[in-house]
Amino acid sequence: MATQPDAHVPVADFIIVGSGSAGAVLADRLSADGRHTVLLLEEGGGDTWLSRMPKGFGKLLMDPQYSHYYPTSVDESAPGPQEVWARGRMLGGSSAINGMVWNRGVAEDYDAIEALGNPGWGWKDMLPCLRALEDHHMGASDHRGSGGPVSITTNPNRTPLADAFIAAGGALQLREKDDQNGPELEGIGYAQWNIDRSGRRISSARVLIDKASGRTNLTIRTQTRVDRVLIADGRAAGVACTSEGQAVNLYAGREVILCAGALVSPKILQLSGIGDGAVLQAAGIETVVHSPNVGKRMREHLTLAINFRLRDWRYSDNREYGGARLIGNMLNYLARGKGPLARGAAEAIAFVRAHPGSTRPDTQIMFNPYSLDPNGQGIAFEQQPGMQCYSYMLRPVSEGTALITSADAAAPMAIRPAYLEAEIDQATSIAGTRTIRRIMEQDALKSLVVGETEKSSWAQSDDEILKLHKQFGHSGYHAVGTAAMGPDDTDVLDSRLRVRGVDGLRIVDCSIFREIPAGNTNAPTMAAAWRLAQMIQQDPS
Repeated sequence: MATQPDAHVPVADFIIVGSGSAGAVLADRLSADGRHTVLLLEEGGGDTWLSRMPKGFGKLLMDPQYSHYYPTSVDESAPGPQEVWARGRMLGGSSAINGMVWNRGVAEDYDAIEALGNPGWGWKDMLPCLRALEDHHMGASDHRGSGGPVSITTNPNRTPLADAFIAAGGALQLREKDDQNGPELEGIGYAQWNIDRSGRRISSARVLIDKASGRTNLTIRTQTRVDRVLIADGRAAGVACTSEGQAVNLYAGREVILCAGALVSPKILQLSGIGDGAVLQAAGIETVVHSPNVGKRMREHLTLAINFRLRDWRYSDNREYGGARLIGNMLNYLARGKGPLARGAAEAIAFVRAHPGSTRPDTQIMFNPYSLDPNGQGIAFEQQPGMQCYSYMLRPVSEGTALITSADAAAPMAIRPAYLEAEIDQATSIAGTRTIRRIMEQDALKSLVVGETEKSSWAQSDDEILKLHKQFGHSGYHAVGTAAMGPDDTDVLDSRLRVRGVDGLRIVDCSIFREIPAGNTNAPTMAAAWRLAQMIQQDPS
């Protein structure tokens, strides 16, 4: 509900809600020149050493101290699973628990965003932001950056199995790529990671918040949940928070900027009375601004992993994450920053045209030298030598929702992914699974691979492969679109990421994208925050 103006003194010019991929970039950029005061709010606590060890995310994803959990719901007839989505709950947000795969999307992704009626978001505007973020081990080029805050390295774990996977792609006419973020998306090669040369994760907290935290014009406050935006006379005056069980109101001199992610940013809007009036009324909230697409038009990747049995333990990492081997790998990591614990979530990647009607890459395939046990508790590895490939459609068109159910900020949301509801999403996802099988059947892999495991080999028809998606599919944690920018009155944001109907309120995170940029979302989200900082700096003081 709206609040009346009061005499509270602003705590900062800008209040930034959320310290993840976008919030950390924005806090750094807005505080860098000393002209503005900034308050950065984080619901969780500080960083942990486990987030700096790349494979530490396996533990962090299972720890409620460092991860939020959001149950989803689906229709029984829908071809997707019911699951619980995880998001980061510490400084760095999800950038501190993700898989560290640095895929940025390509020119046509950003030019498509601009073509939807969003000037300033095309490739000519976004490539400089992406390059400014990067310190790429391959050096600067027309499409890579050097000297930026985010160290980018190519997977150094060159193995006969990974080489054979890449060669198998070559047999299917996939071009081998040294850099997955070059000008051409289609191809196959070793993955790029936001991991530095010493083997440590580069989260937004580590390279941006840590650096900026000594500035006198930046205040960082953790353990503070933002429940709603305080709106007075049509303007965002500040935020209502819960901190250590106490209600706290914090006021902004210029703007409130939500960087809480594609689930929580629209949640805060709805709790503030900004959203579909019918949804708000059902939750017992007075409508301040009827914005019908808040929490709607959500798009998300549905991944499906396929396990393959290997002929020899030498090529599989299944034994490396338990017992004496895990202890040895931990010691190796602590001493040298090397070994399995220093690697990202995918070791090689292929971008392919899986659907026969596609004119550009439509599917991402990820390779790993281990196989997860589908019947294990949490993250469990098979007890036989195995490897895994998983795929997802790059640009799904099925749209889900993330809506509040109550005026209580602690109440769970109703999250409906709507995976694969569109026929093209179904057809392309089926084609992606078939493409994995084609790669794995090539001569380059025959001396290393026995074949696909019984977990999935039974599924041969289209209907059976869709059943696999429902049984074993999993979110890519790449949700977008729940507060998307666009030119229409029904779009939540305008092209400068201002919330329509309320002055002094913006959003920048995954929710702003109408479509998913091809690949992973960490890099595009960081670049979007860099771009917004440029826009704010262009605004009159």
